[in-house]
Amino acid sequence: MNGVLNLSSSPHIRDRWTTPYIMRMVVLSLLPATVVGIIVHGWQAFGIIALAIVSAVAAEWVFDKVCHKPSTIWDGSAVVTGLLLALSLGPKTPLYIPVIGSVFAIVVCKGCFGGLGKNFINPALAARCFLLISFANAMTIKPSLDAVASATPVGALKAFEQVDITKMFLGTADGVIGSSILALLIGGLLLWSLDIIHGQICFSVLIGFTLLIGLFGGEGFNPRFLLAHLCGGGVVMGAFFMATDYVTSPVSRLGQFIYGCLIGVLGGVFRLWGNTADSFSYAIIIGNVCTPLIDTYIVQKPLAYRKIGKTRRVKREPFRIPKPVIALTIIAVIAGLALSGVFFVTKDTIEEQAMLEAAAAYTSVIPGTKSLKNAEETADLLGDDGIDQGNAHINACYVGKDGDGKVLGYALSITVKGFGGNIIMALGLTPEGEVVDIAFTEISETAGLGMKAQEPEFKGQFPGKSGTLTLVKGAASADNEISAISGASVTSNAVTDAVNAGLEFFRTALKGGN
Repeated sequence: MNGVLNLSSSPHIRDRWTTPYIMRMVVLSLLPATVVGIIVHGWQAFGIIALAIVSAVAAEWVFDKVCHKPSTIWDGSAVVTGLLLALSLGPKTPLYIPVIGSVFAIVVCKGCFGGLGKNFINPALAARCFLLISFANAMTIKPSLDAVASATPVGALKAFEQVDITKMFLGTADGVIGSSILALLIGGLLLWSLDIIHGQICFSVLIGFTLLIGLFGGEGFNPRFLLAHLCGGGVVMGAFFMATDYVTSPVSRLGQFIYGCLIGVLGGVFRLWGNTADSFSYAIIIGNVCTPLIDTYIVQKPLAYRKIGKTRRVKREPFRIPKPVIALTIIAVIAGLALSGVFFVTKDTIEEQAMLEAAAAYTSVIPGTKSLKNAEETADLLGDDGIDQGNAHINACYVGKDGDGKVLGYALSITVKGFGGNIIMALGLTPEGEVVDIAFTEISETAGLGMKAQEPEFKGQFPGKSGTLTLVKGAASADNEISAISGASVTSNAVTDAVNAGLEFFRTALKGGN
Protein backbone atom coordinates (compact mmCIF):
# COMPACT_ATOMS: atom_id res chain seq x y z
CA MET A 1 0.00 0.00 0.00
CA ASN A 2 1.56 3.26 -1.17
CA GLY A 3 -1.04 5.69 0.29
CA VAL A 4 -0.04 8.07 3.05
CA LEU A 5 -1.99 7.64 6.26
CA ASN A 6 -3.17 10.72 8.14
CA LEU A 7 -3.63 9.76 11.78
CA SER A 8 -5.90 11.98 13.89
CA SER A 9 -8.53 11.62 16.54
CA SER A 10 -12.21 11.49 15.63
CA PRO A 11 -14.37 13.04 14.36
CA HIS A 12 -12.64 13.08 10.99
CA ILE A 13 -13.74 16.29 9.28
CA ARG A 14 -11.99 17.88 6.36
CA ASP A 15 -12.78 21.15 4.64
CA ARG A 16 -11.48 22.76 1.48
CA TRP A 17 -10.98 26.03 3.37
CA THR A 18 -7.50 26.52 4.73
CA THR A 19 -6.07 29.40 6.73
CA PRO A 20 -4.24 30.88 3.67
CA TYR A 21 -7.47 30.68 1.62
CA ILE A 22 -9.51 32.48 4.29
CA MET A 23 -6.84 35.17 4.73
CA ARG A 24 -6.67 35.73 0.97
CA MET A 25 -10.44 36.20 0.88
CA VAL A 26 -10.28 38.69 3.76
CA VAL A 27 -7.57 40.68 1.97
CA LEU A 28 -9.64 40.58 -1.23
CA SER A 29 -12.71 41.86 0.63
CA LEU A 30 -10.65 44.73 2.11
CA LEU A 31 -9.28 45.80 -1.28
CA PRO A 32 -12.25 48.09 -2.15
CA ALA A 33 -11.83 50.06 1.08
CA THR A 34 -8.05 50.13 0.57
CA VAL A 35 -8.31 51.44 -2.99
CA VAL A 36 -10.87 54.11 -2.01
CA GLY A 37 -8.68 55.18 0.92
CA ILE A 38 -5.63 55.61 -1.31
CA ILE A 39 -7.58 57.48 -4.00
CA VAL A 40 -9.14 59.87 -1.47
CA HIS A 41 -6.15 60.44 0.80
CA GLY A 42 -3.22 60.07 -1.56
CA TRP A 43 0.24 58.56 -1.36
CA GLN A 44 0.70 59.01 2.37
CA ALA A 45 -2.21 56.63 2.92
CA PHE A 46 -0.51 54.14 0.60
CA GLY A 47 2.73 54.53 2.58
CA ILE A 48 0.94 53.86 5.88
CA ILE A 49 -0.70 50.71 4.46
CA ALA A 50 2.55 49.42 2.96
CA LEU A 51 4.55 50.08 6.13
CA ALA A 52 1.95 48.40 8.34
CA ILE A 53 1.84 45.24 6.20
CA VAL A 54 5.62 44.98 5.73
CA SER A 55 6.23 45.61 9.44
CA ALA A 56 3.69 42.95 10.45
CA VAL A 57 5.15 40.31 8.12
CA ALA A 58 8.73 41.18 9.12
CA ALA A 59 7.86 41.08 12.84
CA GLU A 60 6.28 37.63 12.46
CA TRP A 61 9.28 36.30 10.50
CA VAL A 62 11.78 37.63 13.06
CA PHE A 63 9.73 36.35 16.00
CA ASP A 64 9.52 32.86 14.46
CA LYS A 65 13.28 32.87 13.86
CA VAL A 66 14.13 34.01 17.38
CA CYS A 67 11.78 31.44 18.94
CA HIS A 68 12.94 28.65 16.59
CA LYS A 69 9.43 28.12 15.26
CA PRO A 70 8.36 27.26 11.71
CA SER A 71 7.79 30.38 9.65
CA THR A 72 4.09 31.29 9.41
CA ILE A 73 4.33 34.35 7.20
CA TRP A 74 2.83 32.50 4.24
CA ASP A 75 -0.53 31.87 5.92
CA GLY A 76 -1.46 35.52 5.30
CA SER A 77 -2.57 36.32 8.85
CA ALA A 78 0.18 38.92 9.34
CA VAL A 79 -0.87 40.65 6.12
CA VAL A 80 -4.48 40.84 7.34
CA THR A 81 -3.39 42.20 10.72
CA GLY A 82 -1.23 44.90 9.14
CA LEU A 83 -3.90 45.86 6.62
CA LEU A 84 -6.67 46.11 9.24
CA LEU A 85 -4.45 48.24 11.47
CA ALA A 86 -3.51 50.55 8.60
CA LEU A 87 -7.14 51.05 7.52
CA SER A 88 -8.02 52.07 11.09
CA LEU A 89 -5.39 54.85 11.13
CA GLY A 90 -5.73 58.44 9.97
CA PRO A 91 -4.24 59.36 6.57
CA LYS A 92 -1.87 61.89 8.18
CA THR A 93 -0.62 59.59 10.90
CA PRO A 94 3.19 59.76 11.31
CA LEU A 95 4.87 56.89 9.50
CA TYR A 96 6.43 55.44 12.65
CA ILE A 97 2.97 54.74 14.10
CA PRO A 98 2.01 51.83 11.77
CA VAL A 99 5.43 50.27 12.33
CA ILE A 100 5.13 50.37 16.13
CA GLY A 101 1.51 49.21 15.97
CA SER A 102 2.22 46.26 13.67
CA VAL A 103 5.16 45.05 15.77
CA PHE A 104 3.05 45.30 18.94
CA ALA A 105 0.17 43.41 17.31
CA ILE A 106 2.31 40.55 16.03
CA VAL A 107 4.86 40.16 18.82
CA VAL A 108 2.90 41.04 21.95
CA CYS A 109 -0.73 40.24 21.08
CA LYS A 110 -0.14 37.23 18.86
CA GLY A 111 3.34 35.72 19.15
CA CYS A 112 3.66 35.86 22.93
CA PHE A 113 0.39 33.94 23.31
CA GLY A 114 1.40 31.11 21.00
CA GLY A 115 0.70 32.42 17.52
CA LEU A 116 -2.33 32.23 15.25
CA GLY A 117 -5.35 30.70 16.93
CA LYS A 118 -4.12 31.32 20.48
CA ASN A 119 -4.42 35.09 20.91
CA PHE A 120 -7.25 36.08 23.22
CA ILE A 121 -7.89 39.52 21.68
CA ASN A 122 -7.83 40.75 18.11
CA PRO A 123 -4.19 41.82 17.44
CA ALA A 124 -5.02 44.70 15.10
CA LEU A 125 -7.57 46.16 17.51
CA ALA A 126 -5.31 45.69 20.51
CA ALA A 127 -2.54 47.53 18.64
CA ARG A 128 -4.89 50.37 17.76
CA CYS A 129 -5.99 50.75 21.39
CA PHE A 130 -2.33 50.66 22.45
CA LEU A 131 -1.52 53.43 19.98
CA LEU A 132 -4.52 55.53 21.06
CA ILE A 133 -3.39 55.37 24.68
CA SER A 134 0.36 55.75 24.13
CA PHE A 135 0.44 58.16 21.17
CA ALA A 136 -2.74 60.21 21.56
CA ASN A 137 -1.42 63.27 19.73
CA ALA A 138 -0.04 61.31 16.79
CA MET A 139 -3.25 59.26 16.47
CA THR A 140 -5.45 62.35 16.20
CA ILE A 141 -7.43 62.47 12.96
CA LYS A 142 -6.10 65.61 11.27
CA PRO A 143 -8.48 67.64 9.05
CA SER A 144 -8.00 67.60 5.30
CA LEU A 145 -6.59 71.14 5.38
CA ASP A 146 -4.21 72.04 8.18
CA ALA A 147 -5.48 75.62 8.26
CA VAL A 148 -9.06 74.52 8.84
CA ALA A 149 -10.20 73.51 12.31
CA SER A 150 -12.84 70.79 12.14
CA ALA A 151 -14.03 67.88 14.21
CA THR A 152 -14.32 64.38 12.77
CA PRO A 153 -17.88 63.42 11.73
CA VAL A 154 -18.42 61.43 14.95
CA GLY A 155 -17.04 64.31 17.02
CA ALA A 156 -19.53 66.60 15.30
CA LEU A 157 -22.33 64.12 16.02
CA LYS A 158 -21.47 64.07 19.72
CA ALA A 159 -21.78 67.86 19.69
CA PHE A 160 -25.16 67.58 17.91
CA GLU A 161 -23.78 69.24 14.78
CA GLN A 162 -24.83 68.39 11.21
CA VAL A 163 -22.69 65.95 9.21
CA ASP A 164 -22.59 64.98 5.56
CA ILE A 165 -23.77 61.36 5.48
CA THR A 166 -23.03 61.02 1.76
CA LYS A 167 -19.36 61.85 2.32
CA MET A 168 -19.20 59.46 5.25
CA PHE A 169 -20.82 56.67 3.19
CA LEU A 170 -18.44 57.18 0.27
CA GLY A 171 -15.36 57.68 2.49
CA THR A 172 -14.50 61.24 1.43
CA ALA A 173 -15.07 62.83 4.87
CA ASP A 174 -12.29 63.35 7.42
CA GLY A 175 -11.62 60.05 9.15
CA VAL A 176 -9.49 56.92 8.97
CA ILE A 177 -8.13 55.54 5.72
CA GLY A 178 -10.67 52.71 5.55
CA SER A 179 -13.73 54.86 6.26
CA SER A 180 -15.68 54.17 3.06
CA ILE A 181 -18.85 52.46 4.27
CA LEU A 182 -19.82 51.50 0.71
CA ALA A 183 -16.50 49.73 0.13
CA LEU A 184 -16.59 48.05 3.55
CA LEU A 185 -20.13 46.80 2.98
CA ILE A 186 -19.14 45.34 -0.39
CA GLY A 187 -16.27 43.44 1.21
CA GLY A 188 -18.17 42.46 4.36
CA LEU A 189 -21.22 41.17 2.50
CA LEU A 190 -18.91 39.20 0.19
CA LEU A 191 -17.40 37.41 3.19
CA TRP A 192 -20.85 36.80 4.66
CA SER A 193 -22.20 35.43 1.37
CA LEU A 194 -19.27 32.99 1.22
CA ASP A 195 -20.02 32.00 4.86
CA ILE A 196 -16.51 33.03 5.91
CA ILE A 197 -17.89 35.34 8.60
CA HIS A 198 -20.91 34.68 10.79
CA GLY A 199 -24.01 36.79 10.25
CA GLN A 200 -25.03 36.26 13.89
CA ILE A 201 -22.09 38.44 14.94
CA CYS A 202 -21.96 41.26 12.40
CA PHE A 203 -25.71 41.87 12.22
CA SER A 204 -26.27 41.61 15.98
CA VAL A 205 -23.50 44.20 16.46
CA LEU A 206 -25.26 46.59 14.11
CA ILE A 207 -28.70 45.90 15.61
CA GLY A 208 -27.51 46.30 19.22
CA PHE A 209 -25.70 49.54 18.40
CA THR A 210 -28.65 50.97 16.45
CA LEU A 211 -31.19 50.15 19.17
CA LEU A 212 -29.14 51.78 21.92
CA ILE A 213 -28.47 54.92 19.84
CA GLY A 214 -32.14 55.12 18.94
CA LEU A 215 -33.35 54.68 22.52
CA PHE A 216 -30.85 56.95 24.28
CA GLY A 217 -29.29 59.13 21.56
CA GLY A 218 -31.75 61.98 22.05
CA GLU A 219 -33.09 61.93 18.47
CA GLY A 220 -35.22 58.79 18.69
CA PHE A 221 -35.17 56.51 15.65
CA ASN A 222 -34.52 59.34 13.24
CA PRO A 223 -33.12 57.50 10.15
CA ARG A 224 -30.66 60.27 9.28
CA PHE A 225 -29.34 60.39 12.85
CA LEU A 226 -28.98 56.60 13.06
CA LEU A 227 -27.29 56.38 9.65
CA ALA A 228 -24.83 59.08 10.62
CA HIS A 229 -23.80 57.11 13.72
CA LEU A 230 -23.62 53.82 11.81
CA CYS A 231 -21.42 55.39 9.12
CA GLY A 232 -18.87 56.79 11.58
CA GLY A 233 -16.48 55.63 14.25
CA GLY A 234 -15.51 52.27 12.77
CA VAL A 235 -18.87 50.58 13.44
CA VAL A 236 -19.13 48.82 10.06
CA MET A 237 -15.46 47.83 9.93
CA GLY A 238 -15.67 46.54 13.49
CA ALA A 239 -18.86 44.57 12.85
CA PHE A 240 -17.70 42.82 9.66
CA PHE A 241 -13.92 42.57 9.98
CA MET A 242 -12.93 42.84 13.66
CA ALA A 243 -15.65 41.29 15.79
CA THR A 244 -15.95 38.28 13.46
CA ASP A 245 -12.40 37.06 14.09
CA TYR A 246 -12.65 33.27 14.54
CA VAL A 247 -10.18 33.08 17.40
CA THR A 248 -11.66 35.77 19.61
CA SER A 249 -15.39 35.17 19.02
CA PRO A 250 -17.68 32.48 20.55
CA VAL A 251 -18.28 29.10 18.96
CA SER A 252 -22.03 28.61 19.34
CA ARG A 253 -24.58 30.57 17.34
CA LEU A 254 -26.40 31.76 20.45
CA GLY A 255 -23.07 32.75 21.97
CA GLN A 256 -22.17 34.69 18.81
CA PHE A 257 -25.50 36.53 18.96
CA ILE A 258 -24.98 37.50 22.62
CA TYR A 259 -21.38 38.47 21.87
CA GLY A 260 -22.48 40.71 18.97
CA CYS A 261 -25.24 42.37 21.00
CA LEU A 262 -22.76 43.00 23.84
CA ILE A 263 -20.34 44.73 21.47
CA GLY A 264 -23.10 46.78 19.84
CA VAL A 265 -24.54 47.95 23.16
CA LEU A 266 -21.12 48.77 24.60
CA GLY A 267 -20.19 50.62 21.42
CA GLY A 268 -23.35 52.71 21.75
CA VAL A 269 -22.67 53.42 25.43
CA PHE A 270 -19.12 54.54 24.67
CA ARG A 271 -20.34 56.63 21.72
CA LEU A 272 -22.98 58.50 23.73
CA TRP A 273 -21.28 58.86 27.09
CA GLY A 274 -17.58 58.24 26.40
CA ASN A 275 -14.89 60.87 26.08
CA THR A 276 -13.51 59.76 22.72
CA ALA A 277 -15.25 59.52 19.37
CA ASP A 278 -13.41 56.37 18.21
CA SER A 279 -14.18 54.13 21.20
CA PHE A 280 -15.82 51.26 19.29
CA SER A 281 -12.48 49.44 19.38
CA TYR A 282 -12.72 49.17 23.15
CA ALA A 283 -16.18 47.60 22.88
CA ILE A 284 -14.82 44.81 20.66
CA ILE A 285 -11.84 44.26 22.96
CA ILE A 286 -14.21 43.82 25.92
CA GLY A 287 -16.26 41.41 23.81
CA ASN A 288 -13.08 39.41 23.04
CA VAL A 289 -12.30 39.15 26.74
CA CYS A 290 -15.86 37.93 27.47
CA THR A 291 -15.71 35.20 24.79
CA PRO A 292 -14.29 32.45 27.08
CA LEU A 293 -17.04 33.14 29.63
CA ILE A 294 -19.72 32.95 26.91
CA ASP A 295 -18.30 29.67 25.60
CA THR A 296 -18.24 28.27 29.14
CA TYR A 297 -21.99 28.62 29.66
CA ILE A 298 -23.28 28.43 26.09
CA VAL A 299 -21.86 25.17 24.77
CA GLN A 300 -22.02 24.24 21.10
CA LYS A 301 -24.03 21.08 20.39
CA PRO A 302 -21.50 18.25 19.92
CA LEU A 303 -21.07 16.67 16.50
CA ALA A 304 -23.44 13.71 15.94
CA TYR A 305 -25.32 14.64 19.11
CA ARG A 306 -28.35 12.39 19.70
CA LYS A 307 -31.17 13.42 21.98
CA ILE A 308 -31.52 10.91 24.80
CA GLY A 309 -34.93 9.32 25.33
CA LYS A 310 -37.07 9.92 28.39
CA THR A 311 -36.44 6.42 29.75
CA ARG A 312 -32.73 6.97 30.08
CA ARG A 313 -31.63 8.82 33.17
CA VAL A 314 -28.93 11.38 32.64
CA LYS A 315 -26.62 12.40 35.42
CA ARG A 316 -26.24 16.19 35.32
CA GLU A 317 -23.16 17.89 36.55
CA PRO A 318 -23.81 20.39 39.36
CA PHE A 319 -23.52 24.07 38.48
CA ARG A 320 -20.09 25.39 39.37
CA ILE A 321 -18.72 28.86 39.05
CA PRO A 322 -15.29 28.73 37.36
CA LYS A 323 -12.41 29.41 39.73
CA PRO A 324 -11.04 32.31 37.65
CA VAL A 325 -14.41 34.06 37.97
CA ILE A 326 -14.36 33.60 41.76
CA ALA A 327 -10.78 34.84 41.97
CA LEU A 328 -11.46 37.90 39.83
CA THR A 329 -14.59 38.70 41.84
CA ILE A 330 -12.68 38.54 45.13
CA ILE A 331 -9.91 40.73 43.69
CA ALA A 332 -12.47 43.26 42.40
CA VAL A 333 -14.23 43.39 45.79
CA ILE A 334 -10.95 43.87 47.68
CA ALA A 335 -9.80 46.55 45.22
CA GLY A 336 -13.17 48.29 45.43
CA LEU A 337 -13.12 48.33 49.23
CA ALA A 338 -9.54 49.61 49.25
CA LEU A 339 -10.35 52.39 46.77
CA SER A 340 -13.48 53.32 48.72
CA GLY A 341 -11.47 53.54 51.93
CA VAL A 342 -8.87 55.76 50.30
CA PHE A 343 -11.62 57.95 48.85
CA PHE A 344 -13.35 58.51 52.20
CA VAL A 345 -10.03 59.19 53.96
CA THR A 346 -8.96 61.77 51.38
CA LYS A 347 -12.39 63.18 50.47
CA ASP A 348 -12.19 66.26 52.71
CA THR A 349 -8.63 67.03 51.65
CA ILE A 350 -9.55 66.73 47.97
CA GLU A 351 -12.56 69.03 48.38
CA GLU A 352 -10.50 71.57 50.29
CA GLN A 353 -7.80 71.50 47.63
CA ALA A 354 -10.42 71.92 44.88
CA MET A 355 -11.86 74.96 46.68
CA LEU A 356 -8.42 76.51 47.02
CA GLU A 357 -7.69 75.93 43.32
CA ALA A 358 -11.05 77.45 42.34
CA ALA A 359 -10.44 80.50 44.57
CA ALA A 360 -6.99 80.91 43.04
CA ALA A 361 -8.52 80.77 39.56
CA TYR A 362 -11.06 83.50 40.37
CA THR A 363 -8.36 85.67 41.91
CA SER A 364 -6.02 85.15 38.95
CA VAL A 365 -8.51 86.55 36.44
CA ILE A 366 -8.67 89.87 38.37
CA PRO A 367 -5.04 90.82 39.14
CA GLY A 368 -4.47 92.82 42.33
CA THR A 369 -7.58 91.52 44.09
CA LYS A 370 -7.40 91.58 47.87
CA SER A 371 -11.08 90.87 48.54
CA LEU A 372 -13.36 88.57 46.54
CA LYS A 373 -17.03 88.40 47.55
CA ASN A 374 -20.38 87.55 45.98
CA ALA A 375 -21.69 90.43 43.91
CA GLU A 376 -24.73 91.84 45.73
CA GLU A 377 -26.38 93.05 42.52
CA THR A 378 -26.63 89.46 41.16
CA ALA A 379 -27.17 87.47 44.37
CA ASP A 380 -30.96 87.28 44.02
CA LEU A 381 -30.77 86.62 40.29
CA LEU A 382 -28.36 83.68 40.55
CA GLY A 383 -29.68 82.18 43.80
CA ASP A 384 -28.13 78.88 44.85
CA ASP A 385 -28.27 77.13 41.47
CA GLY A 386 -27.26 79.87 39.04
CA ILE A 387 -28.99 80.60 35.73
CA ASP A 388 -28.70 79.56 32.09
CA GLN A 389 -27.23 82.18 29.79
CA GLY A 390 -27.16 81.23 26.11
CA ASN A 391 -25.40 77.88 25.71
CA ALA A 392 -23.71 78.15 29.13
CA HIS A 393 -24.67 78.24 32.80
CA ILE A 394 -23.61 81.07 35.12
CA ASN A 395 -22.81 79.47 38.49
CA ALA A 396 -21.70 82.50 40.51
CA CYS A 397 -20.58 86.10 40.24
CA TYR A 398 -17.89 87.62 42.46
CA VAL A 399 -16.72 91.21 42.76
CA GLY A 400 -13.00 91.78 43.23
CA LYS A 401 -11.72 94.78 45.21
CA ASP A 402 -8.31 96.14 46.14
CA GLY A 403 -7.16 96.98 49.68
CA ASP A 404 -8.96 100.36 49.59
CA GLY A 405 -12.28 98.82 48.59
CA LYS A 406 -12.12 99.94 44.96
CA VAL A 407 -13.83 97.59 42.49
CA LEU A 408 -11.22 96.06 40.18
CA GLY A 409 -13.58 93.81 38.25
CA TYR A 410 -15.90 90.83 38.29
CA ALA A 411 -15.15 87.10 38.26
CA LEU A 412 -17.81 84.79 36.84
CA SER A 413 -17.96 81.01 37.32
CA ILE A 414 -19.34 79.52 34.10
CA THR A 415 -20.14 75.92 33.11
CA VAL A 416 -20.43 74.85 29.48
CA LYS A 417 -20.57 71.43 27.80
CA GLY A 418 -17.36 70.51 26.00
CA PHE A 419 -16.34 67.46 23.98
CA GLY A 420 -15.18 65.39 26.97
CA GLY A 421 -17.73 66.65 29.51
CA ASN A 422 -18.48 69.86 31.37
CA ILE A 423 -15.93 72.67 31.30
CA ILE A 424 -15.97 74.98 34.32
CA MET A 425 -14.06 78.22 33.89
CA ALA A 426 -13.48 81.54 35.60
CA LEU A 427 -14.01 84.65 33.49
CA GLY A 428 -12.54 87.97 34.65
CA LEU A 429 -14.16 91.21 33.49
CA THR A 430 -13.21 94.84 34.05
CA PRO A 431 -15.80 97.25 35.54
CA GLU A 432 -16.36 98.41 31.94
CA GLY A 433 -17.11 94.88 30.68
CA GLU A 434 -13.87 93.89 28.90
CA VAL A 435 -12.33 90.46 29.33
CA VAL A 436 -9.33 90.48 31.67
CA ASP A 437 -8.47 86.77 31.50
CA ILE A 438 -9.94 83.27 31.63
CA ALA A 439 -8.89 80.30 33.75
CA PHE A 440 -10.15 76.71 33.90
CA THR A 441 -11.16 75.07 37.17
CA GLU A 442 -12.36 71.85 35.50
CA ILE A 443 -11.58 70.59 32.00
CA SER A 444 -11.22 67.04 30.65
CA GLU A 445 -10.96 67.42 26.89
CA THR A 446 -8.94 65.27 24.49
CA ALA A 447 -5.19 65.37 25.13
CA GLY A 448 -3.33 67.26 22.42
CA LEU A 449 -6.55 68.76 21.04
CA GLY A 450 -9.20 70.22 23.36
CA MET A 451 -6.71 70.51 26.21
CA LYS A 452 -4.90 73.13 24.11
CA ALA A 453 -7.62 75.51 25.32
CA GLN A 454 -5.44 76.03 28.40
CA GLU A 455 -2.48 77.19 26.33
CA PRO A 456 -1.74 80.91 25.76
CA GLU A 457 -2.10 80.54 21.97
CA PHE A 458 -5.85 80.04 22.41
CA LYS A 459 -6.95 81.58 25.69
CA GLY A 460 -4.62 84.55 25.15
CA GLN A 461 -6.97 85.75 22.40
CA PHE A 462 -9.75 86.72 24.86
CA PRO A 463 -8.21 89.49 27.05
CA GLY A 464 -9.39 92.93 25.95
CA LYS A 465 -12.40 91.58 24.06
CA SER A 466 -15.97 92.81 24.57
CA GLY A 467 -19.28 92.62 22.77
CA THR A 468 -20.14 89.35 21.00
CA LEU A 469 -17.27 87.10 19.90
CA THR A 470 -17.25 84.94 16.77
CA LEU A 471 -15.27 81.71 16.36
CA VAL A 472 -13.53 81.34 13.00
CA LYS A 473 -11.54 78.61 11.32
CA GLY A 474 -8.04 79.72 10.51
CA ALA A 475 -6.51 83.05 11.48
CA ALA A 476 -8.71 85.72 13.05
CA SER A 477 -9.00 88.87 10.93
CA ALA A 478 -11.29 91.08 13.05
CA ASP A 479 -11.26 92.35 16.63
CA ASN A 480 -14.24 90.24 17.69
CA GLU A 481 -12.98 87.01 16.09
CA ILE A 482 -11.40 84.05 17.91
CA SER A 483 -9.26 81.55 16.02
CA ALA A 484 -10.37 77.98 16.77
CA ILE A 485 -8.05 75.19 17.87
CA SER A 486 -7.27 73.03 14.84
CA GLY A 487 -9.13 69.73 15.12
CA ALA A 488 -10.99 70.76 18.30
CA SER A 489 -13.90 72.89 17.13
CA VAL A 490 -16.21 71.49 19.82
CA THR A 491 -13.96 72.70 22.64
CA SER A 492 -13.28 76.00 20.89
CA ASN A 493 -17.01 76.62 20.47
CA ALA A 494 -17.68 75.73 24.11
CA VAL A 495 -15.11 78.17 25.52
CA THR A 496 -16.22 80.95 23.16
CA ASP A 497 -19.86 80.36 24.09
CA ALA A 498 -18.94 80.57 27.79
CA VAL A 499 -17.16 83.90 27.30
CA ASN A 500 -20.07 85.26 25.26
CA ALA A 501 -22.47 84.13 28.00
CA GLY A 502 -20.38 85.97 30.60
CA LEU A 503 -20.26 89.14 28.51
CA GLU A 504 -24.01 89.02 27.92
CA PHE A 505 -24.61 88.44 31.63
CA PHE A 506 -22.50 91.51 32.40
CA ARG A 507 -24.53 93.67 30.00
CA THR A 508 -27.95 92.47 31.15
CA ALA A 509 -27.44 91.83 34.88
CA LEU A 510 -24.42 93.73 36.18
CA LYS A 511 -25.00 96.86 34.12
CA GLY A 512 -28.74 96.53 33.62
CA GLY A 513 -28.39 96.32 29.87
CA ASN A 514 -26.46 99.59 29.54
